[in-house]
Amino acid sequence: MSAVAHTTTAASAQSFEVRPFDAPVGAEIIGLDLTRPLSDDDFVRVHRAHLDHALLVFRDQRITPEQQIAFSRRFGSLQIHVLKQFLLADHPEIFIISNIVENGQPIGLGDAGKFWHSDLSYKELPSLGSMLLAQELPEEGGDTLFASQQLAYETPPAELRQALDGKRAAHSYTARYADEVFAGIRRPTLTEAQLAEVKSVVHPVVRTHPETGRKGLFVNENFTTHILDIPEEESRQILAELYAHSAKPEFIYRHQWQPHDMVFWDNRALIHLATGCPSRLRRRMHRTTIQGDVPF
Repeated sequence: MSAVAHTTTAASAQSFEVRPFDAPVGAEIIGLDLTRPLSDDDFVRVHRAHLDHALLVFRDQRITPEQQIAFSRRFGSLQIHVLKQFLLADHPEIFIISNIVENGQPIGLGDAGKFWHSDLSYKELPSLGSMLLAQELPEEGGDTLFASQQLAYETPPAELRQALDGKRAAHSYTARYADEVFAGIRRPTLTEAQLAEVKSVVHPVVRTHPETGRKGLFVNENFTTHILDIPEEESRQILAELYAHSAKPEFIYRHQWQPHDMVFWDNRALIHLATGCPSRLRRRMHRTTIQGDVPF
């Protein structure tokens, strides 16, 4: 079981509702104010809802970076992104995702999420979950799609599921790095030190959720490079089938952002995709990323 960072607190309980979406995953948390410390009982309830629904939406959270970091740390240690230039000043736990360019330089990662992925699947300890807080939203576009990889695992054709048994796959941060361009701006060139932080790793193609025991696919088109111990062409074919299957509409929740939404999703159970917005419209999000366990 994953260790959750419980923090004993004398905070008073809050009255809030967990309202599931009419979608394959996700629930809305109504009435919870994250500017206030969570009591232990409230934290346990939020944690349970996260395991049950894989994605939680906290509405109208006008929280500071310190409050976002503190809430995120209740679930575990935080991971620092390799692109240090896009970390929030004085708060390296917060990674800026933004298409805003100031003085000719992007202030954040503008093309984040244009391929389906699970955050930090390229690390030896991939992310447990991510919290993304809306700071500035465009007038159109900018939705994020989330697809259940547990439902995807439970429903593939029998021959495909049999082909996955015991298989492992390699993941690399640089797998599609050169393909990712936003509004004509290429991602920054990685230094040798940065490349050393993101060496290729190997994970099972099917992982078991460490807290629920539920199995799910754990490959994605952004970071997975190949399946080990099979011919290259067979690996390409299986991965192409998995990618097509894993993003079927019946597995997807589409999040339409509202001002000050904070979305907390389970990277052990979901993949996600940013749909993008017109480059003329400003978008800025703040992400914290919680470290998970070695997949098994």
